[in-house]
Amino acid sequence: MALADPRAAGAFRFVRRDYADGVAALAYAFDDGPELVERIVFPDAPALPPERAAAFEAALDLLHWIAGVSYYKAGVPGRIEVESATLDASSAAFLDALYLHGLGEFAYHNKLDLRGRIRFPGRRESEERTASLRLPPRTLVPIGGGKDSLVSVEILKAAGADATAVWVGNSPLIAACAERTGLPTLNIRRELSPLLFDYNKAGAYNGHIPVTAINSAILVAAAVLYGYDAIAFSNERSASSATLEYDGQPVNHQWSKGWEFERSFGERVHACVAADLHYYSLLRPLSELAVAERFARNTRYDESFSSCNRNFRILGAKPAERWCGQCPKCHFVFLALAPFMPKPRLLAIFGRNLLDDAALAPGFDALIEYRDHKPFECVGEGVESRAAFAALAARAEWREDALVARFVDEVAPQLDAHGLALDDLLAPSGEHRIPVPLQPFVFDAHR
Repeated sequence: MALADPRAAGAFRFVRRDYADGVAALAYAFDDGPELVERIVFPDAPALPPERAAAFEAALDLLHWIAGVSYYKAGVPGRIEVESATLDASSAAFLDALYLHGLGEFAYHNKLDLRGRIRFPGRRESEERTASLRLPPRTLVPIGGGKDSLVSVEILKAAGADATAVWVGNSPLIAACAERTGLPTLNIRRELSPLLFDYNKAGAYNGHIPVTAINSAILVAAAVLYGYDAIAFSNERSASSATLEYDGQPVNHQWSKGWEFERSFGERVHACVAADLHYYSLLRPLSELAVAERFARNTRYDESFSSCNRNFRILGAKPAERWCGQCPKCHFVFLALAPFMPKPRLLAIFGRNLLDDAALAPGFDALIEYRDHKPFECVGEGVESRAAFAALAARAEWREDALVARFVDEVAPQLDAHGLALDDLLAPSGEHRIPVPLQPFVFDAHR
């Protein structure tokens, strides 16, 4: 029997969510169609203390609503029905913003206007809760396999924090990085509904979703279940910058890694789940270049980390298996680390010199926003990439490389030179939610 096209559906339904024996089941549907059931598997889940039961139920509600974005985007119907719980007005407003901005890139590529279309039904007044669960003083630190989360790990170690490296999914590369940290580890599994892939094969809408928001909600449930009072992500201030503007709307590939999401999600956690469960980004005041400078101080992860999206699932000892050298993430990480690492060390990490390959010019042009907009990837701001190029142009070991020489001769004369001082971009600044005891370890990073 052929599946009904979700793009023709009148409603998207949040049907129910259940939890038993370490498995959360999240059910959704388009109209009266078959249920899409996602499962989140919490390994070796302990018995839930009775005093945390209400908070865990609230965390499951939040997870159900946020994870639904993966399925809603298949059809983007104009009516949203929440059958599993009654939304309060503040949570409904938060979800409206999350789905609108978190699906901004998806809407851009599918030529859709979601403004006024996403309306979660908040049918009761918001009730701000301030109850504390007296959670143990322990931190979950999500590991992504790249430099940022590893910088956070080292900050937490320096502060003497009781931390656990956690990740969602089955990437062997992330598992290897987590093991390399020396921290206790926790690997949570997420099993998407197979029906979603059937919808995609049949021509449903598809595209980028705010994965960090989903992982954040998963970790809130995990923190209540296992007993942690903090979740420390590794999103820097550059993540808040839009990739481009489309039809009068900013479109940010990293919206759920940005400050607006961090602030609003953290407020929802305090209001709905637990007053003593703190959600924050440990790197929020830092630029991407500042994170790269901090990472370069430590050689511990040179042979295990990777930010490459193309080869992300491949684990191997050789750089060629961890870095494709062709994608925007490879280009940006190479460029961002170059001012702070000895050249032989960087070439050993990547296996070759990306800045001495003239064929890669279009990719680096996008990073510096020269003839193109910033890539739809987790990369730094254009001014950071330009500053990195300018710094390399002043160094004898780099200035003769093809793309650095091209930057000096062709690109720099056509770009605004304002803000290209590397030191200015390394200074911490901006809003953040970092706990006071950890702040000296972050703000002293620029030394």
